[in-house]
Amino acid sequence: MTEGQEEAQVSESQIAVHWREEEYYYPPESFVEQANAADPAIFDRFSEENFPDCFKEYSDMLSWDTPWETILDTSNPPFWKWFVGGKLNASYNCVDRHLAASANKAAIIWVPEPESVEPVAITYRDLYHRVNEFAALLRDFGGVKAGDRVTLHMPMVPELPVVMLACARLGVVHSQVFGGFSGNACGTRIADSGSRILITMDGYYRSGAMQDHKVKADEAVAEAAKQGQEVDKVLVWRRHPGEYASQTPMVEGRDFFVDEVIGQYRGQLVEPVSMPAEAPLFLMYTSGTTGRPKGAQHSTGGYLAYVTGTSKYYQDIHPDDTYWCMADIGWITGHSYIVYGPLSLGTTTVIYEGTPNYPDAGRPWRIAERLGVNIFHTSPTAIRMLRKVGPDEPKKYDYHFKHMTTVGEPIEPEVWRWYHDSVGKGEAVIVDTWWQTETGGFLGSSLPALKPMKPGSCGPAVIGIFPAILDEDGNEIPDGRAGNIVIRNPWPGVMETVWGQPERFLSVYYEKYNKDPDSKDWHDWPYFCGDGAVRAPDGYYRILGRVDDVINVAGHRLGTKELESAALTVPEVAEAAAVPVVDDIRGRAVEMYVSVKPGTTESDEEMAQKVTRAIEVEIGKIARPKNVWIVPDMPKTRSGKIMRRVIAAISNFTDTGDVTTLANPEIVADIKEQVEAAKLAQGEKPKELSETEVEEIKSFGSE
Repeated sequence: MTEGQEEAQVSESQIAVHWREEEYYYPPESFVEQANAADPAIFDRFSEENFPDCFKEYSDMLSWDTPWETILDTSNPPFWKWFVGGKLNASYNCVDRHLAASANKAAIIWVPEPESVEPVAITYRDLYHRVNEFAALLRDFGGVKAGDRVTLHMPMVPELPVVMLACARLGVVHSQVFGGFSGNACGTRIADSGSRILITMDGYYRSGAMQDHKVKADEAVAEAAKQGQEVDKVLVWRRHPGEYASQTPMVEGRDFFVDEVIGQYRGQLVEPVSMPAEAPLFLMYTSGTTGRPKGAQHSTGGYLAYVTGTSKYYQDIHPDDTYWCMADIGWITGHSYIVYGPLSLGTTTVIYEGTPNYPDAGRPWRIAERLGVNIFHTSPTAIRMLRKVGPDEPKKYDYHFKHMTTVGEPIEPEVWRWYHDSVGKGEAVIVDTWWQTETGGFLGSSLPALKPMKPGSCGPAVIGIFPAILDEDGNEIPDGRAGNIVIRNPWPGVMETVWGQPERFLSVYYEKYNKDPDSKDWHDWPYFCGDGAVRAPDGYYRILGRVDDVINVAGHRLGTKELESAALTVPEVAEAAAVPVVDDIRGRAVEMYVSVKPGTTESDEEMAQKVTRAIEVEIGKIARPKNVWIVPDMPKTRSGKIMRRVIAAISNFTDTGDVTTLANPEIVADIKEQVEAAKLAQGEKPKELSETEVEEIKSFGSE
């Protein structure tokens, strides 16, 4: 059979997989001895034959006002209800119930970005009073009640979890918008959720400078009004109480400084409102680029049980740990694994205001050393960046992690090994997690004391989760072949619906593989994750990225992750991004963008040849890039993700769109000038692209 015939037989859902299976790394005995989940019997307890009753174990970790009666209600698929009949309060579970034993223990340690300023420890008693006082303000001054929505647009300051927990105390649904998002993006989410109150901050530190944040509130309120939603009050926390960090005037009768209003609520206590398990706790909007945003609605009981259980077993959080997740609370990771999971377990959670490499790449390790952090949690993006700018920094500091997590996207084996060997000093277990905003908590990962680690694989399915790899027609694909990963069963952390758009919830996540819309049997409702994956014979999953993040070269579908991972095997490469370029012969070709580590002496031409050779060796000549561009930096979002749609647009001579919200918008013009000039010099001319092609480029790399 010729190569072309082989390619023709590849199902459209299948992605070419050329990963080398990596070796196992085993947890240190010292970790196993102290682990929360060290008994293999846990796998039997959470086996499919014990589903859904297995999740009683997670619900038992919570304090319930009224015990639940039905563990899983499947009467209206796929709008599952967990722990029906039960009532509880998330704020009580994260704060009040720890007072008897741990009132004087630090609940939150906040590290301001200016290194000259001391970290601030907030005990569980302090947190209790702060949450109660702000809940009283929200209720009496803000006029909100259970079921109302409130939008938060806040940076990484301790006031953010205080506000979240105050909302939860009242049964008010909070919707935190990532602080780096624009005012217009915030306004759209205000309108979608129907919020009448916006809670924000005047400014915050980032990369050494005070950012004017209040200016976005005015833009947000104007945008919301344009979309038909009036905002009654804007509550403004001040980064330095009594001082105003913004140039934007306060609007009389609408804008209020929290520090001027809160005084009348000092010492007030608010009884936590007992909420049904299925009552919404918060909305988290996913990062769609066009159309109405998707507000993932997460429940109180199911969600809190799931993040508590996974924090205990997969993060291995004990009450006496000092745990630092270096994500942003504006994303689902921060909700689940900075605020709700860790605080529900009564541990100490660290919150850092600024950028990880400010003032230099040693900052995270100085924080870890000073605070005695023993569990560390971050993203491959941050790991790559720290590896690029400070590969030798970790060994300069006397910190010791027992456990490290990676979250947010697949991590390349080379980067994983640096994380393990340099950051973890060979002493820490690594938990590579795969999940999504919509899923509430982890879906794929290795139980750290019971399963070995394997670089590049998230691991097996999380306990109580039963995936499958399917082709486009719903047929299971054998091990070693890639397809669409689905979760065959409901779980407590899964979102309840898309806020205000139940039909979209159905069409995006369930319609593709549901064969009987009238069925009440959960087996007939697989959850479509939108990710490509392959399962190895050992049951470990390797996530290949979004199904849409695939480049179809001459009928051969190449996952961007494997291309980027191949480029990262070149020692000088710090970051890599693969994008499609429209090609007359092959339909699409691959172009690679690469940034190199400081001190690299090779010329751009030599580096391009090295990257090309690495891709040919790791994947094959089919994946040979049309061009490799060595660039000074990648265009990135404020959360550090590479904006592949921007560089895809540059490669295809199309409009890069709005780049003003990027962390480094100035780099776009530099890259555009470099790449377009080089393309024109080698005889490449801009092509007339079809509407479909333009849309494909515009949406590449976005969810």
